[in-house]
Amino acid sequence: MKKYNITVNGNTYEVFVEEADAEGVSAPAAFSAPAAAPKAAAPKAAAPAKAAGANSVTAPMPGTVLDIKVKVGQAVKKGDVILVLEAMKMENDIPAPCDGTVASINVQKGASVASGDLLASLS
Repeated sequence: MKKYNITVNGNTYEVFVEEADAEGVSAPAAFSAPAAAPKAAAPKAAAPAKAAGANSVTAPMPGTVLDIKVKVGQAVKKGDVILVLEAMKMENDIPAPCDGTVASINVQKGASVASGDLLASLS
């Protein structure tokens, strides 16, 4: 039996694998709870370059962009609705996190977005 540590989505699992015999038959692998093994820092994907002082507006949940309420270059105040996101058959207003000017809109009406996707940026 061989022991391996496998990391899945940031959780480390201790896995034991039994080698197959001559007939190719082996016992099922045994899995244990996440081990307290030292975690190696996973390389992070490079984030898109942001202008100095830019603030990102990201999707808080997966959904579909129903409407975009602002245009690039438009001044917004904290709490102003940037766009409307439909998630779980509910319309969710996505507000500006701070005062600023819309630097970019990174989605189109009708686009599907995942949680954490960049929707817009403010400068």
